[in-house]
Amino acid sequence: MMQEEREKVVDRLEEAVALLVERMDARLIPEVGMNIGYALPDARSKDDVAGVLGRIVRLGEAVHPVGEIAFGASDHVARIVITAMRFDPRIRSAANIRFSEAILPELDNLLFEVCSFDRENEPPGVQTMDWGVASCCREGVPDVIYDRGAVGKEPMIRVLGEDPVTVAQNILKLSNRITYAQL
Repeated sequence: MMQEEREKVVDRLEEAVALLVERMDARLIPEVGMNIGYALPDARSKDDVAGVLGRIVRLGEAVHPVGEIAFGASDHVARIVITAMRFDPRIRSAANIRFSEAILPELDNLLFEVCSFDRENEPPGVQTMDWGVASCCREGVPDVIYDRGAVGKEPMIRVLGEDPVTVAQNILKLSNRITYAQL
């Protein structure tokens, strides 16, 4: 049963990545690369969350997954998903995309529920994603969580959802709206 569940997670994630490769504006990929993760229903650690090995990068104007989909591929995205699941176990997927002030009004136009956190307020001794995501989920998990970065930390937008195809579709809705934006 467990193997069957793992295969379903990988298949759904492959479907989402294919959508992003085919239709996403590559300008939405952050400097550090992007990843999209999908957790098993009872995920407890990064090994229970599948993602793209080596991330998804921008190759010219193309969206390019570096490696295959594997469990444990992204610590960053896994922490986002596992933290969100503590507040709502149905939210099992997340992706990170590039932050731009130009994107924020489009998130509102798309009626996404948006929350942000300030890394300057992070208490010492915690993981940023655990703290930042948790601080945004107290009254339910929003569609989008962003931060404006800090010294040595790229600002980032995170898109959350029940499964990776939904997350990819929300990223594509945003992608369609930024065609002419100066990112």
